[in-house]
Amino acid sequence: MRESMSEIRILIDADACPVKDEVYRVAWRREVPVTVVSNAPLRVPAHPLIERVVVSDAFDAADDWIVETADSHAVVITGDILLADRCLKKGATVIGHNGKPFTASSIGGAIATRAIMADLRAGGDVVGGPAPFAKADRSRFLQALDEALARLARSPPARRG
Repeated sequence: MRESMSEIRILIDADACPVKDEVYRVAWRREVPVTVVSNAPLRVPAHPLIERVVVSDAFDAADDWIVETADSHAVVITGDILLADRCLKKGATVIGHNGKPFTASSIGGAIATRAIMADLRAGGDVVGGPAPFAKADRSRFLQALDEALARLARSPPARRG
């Protein structure tokens, strides 16, 4: 028996997410619930599939809530590499804002690159930030999200016990 789409859900690390509207459109089309997690109230559409969770402003409070909720039925949307790593360890599917998936095989390199860039910045080296968000990123994101939801819908349900 295939997993019902009602068990699948999307968790958005929302404070700096540039693709929330895209997530809503895909979620409505596929009838998948979305939880928008942030440290401060954000406007979200008034829709039965959309839930807003506002956590405290404590360091990593939103990340901690997402990790606690993430499992093999969740698609997590984040640009935070360390959050992505934590969610992958819980079995979640994780997609970056630019549409590039975080995977068990790619996360180590992403963490290493993040550490190198932090060291360079700490040493006073001027290094650029991420490339500006582009139309191609939005398109790649939509495709990646749709593919992830389709893959989860086809996968057999996890054992419960």
